[in-house]
Amino acid sequence: MEKVSSLGRHLLVEYYDCDVDVLDSVEEIRDAMVKAAELSGATVINDTFHHFSPFGVSGVVVIAESHLAIHTWPEHKFAAVDLFTCGDDVDPWIGFNYLRDVLKSKYFTVMEMRRGLLDAKDGKLLFKPVSTTKENELVSKDI
Repeated sequence: MEKVSSLGRHLLVEYYDCDVDVLDSVEEIRDAMVKAAELSGATVINDTFHHFSPFGVSGVVVIAESHLAIHTWPEHKFAAVDLFTCGDDVDPWIGFNYLRDVLKSKYFTVMEMRRGLLDAKDGKLLFKPVSTTKENELVSKDI
């Protein structure tokens, strides 16, 4: 299959069996998300994070190339993360790997979507979503 032209890549990630203390720390989550954006090659514009009572953190890092968002559920040792990047100079997979390590996720699922499929014809999907259920082993990320 030939490479599909798109405006961006969007990783939809679920990190399981994570470190509860990290998941409940707004400071650690904020620092990790900003660092994930920077390591991916993105330009950070702004960020906002909120700690919920009794626990949990939600936040977003706005980047010139789109955004990174996270919602944590420490009581379930779970985090849901979106890494949406536009352009060819930013690699969301770098941020994905960094966050996996910081959160100490024992396993995860991830799906990559191409956003703004410029070569789409007749409304047909020109890519296959990526996912994994194996413990920390990416099945495939080629599209």
